[in-house]
Amino acid sequence: MTGKLIIARHHESEWNKLGLWTGWHDSHLTEYGFEKSAEMGDLLQGMHIDQVFASMEVRTIETLSCMLNEMKLERVPATHSAALNERDYGEYTGKNKWDMEKLVGKETFDHIRRDWDYPVPGGETLKMVSERVVPYFLSEILPLIKDGKNVLVVAHGNSLRALMKYLESIPDEDISKLEMLFGAVVIYDLDQDGHMLTKEVRQVTSDVKA
Repeated sequence: MTGKLIIARHHESEWNKLGLWTGWHDSHLTEYGFEKSAEMGDLLQGMHIDQVFASMEVRTIETLSCMLNEMKLERVPATHSAALNERDYGEYTGKNKWDMEKLVGKETFDHIRRDWDYPVPGGETLKMVSERVVPYFLSEILPLIKDGKNVLVVAHGNSLRALMKYLESIPDEDISKLEMLFGAVVIYDLDQDGHMLTKEVRQVTSDVKA
């Protein structure tokens, strides 16, 4: 019997609140982010978690800690990996997104944020993010699920979009329609290859413009 994969995006960080492209910059959660991260833990009350994974970035670590504290789970084995880090936004890191949208126009802005293989200067495309996220999932996370373990992964909007593309077999041209929302917890049942059998979305009310 296989276990379940649970994925969650970190909640609001200080740079999210400022509207800045964060990428690999380490930005702590805001007070609102801490509050909502605890609520995300409430969504999983009563569910046993055998192993947790998070990126190396502080906002995922803080979100995960809040969730586990709210669930009253202690001593759950945790692994942190740069393979799960957010997309590197290169020269766009630290720039205000909404100023950039006005500068380049909405069409180009949407390509930058959502497309599969749209380059940013000195940074990563979503395809490049997938090339580190999916192999890590297949080698380190999926074997635990196939062994019957329930695994929680807390990561970022783009690293989770890259993973969801694989899990849900989403074509390249449709990836721009996929968003991993703040406050969402997604629970998957997977087949032996790590593809989705069932999907359940649980959501806390969140007001984050990012």
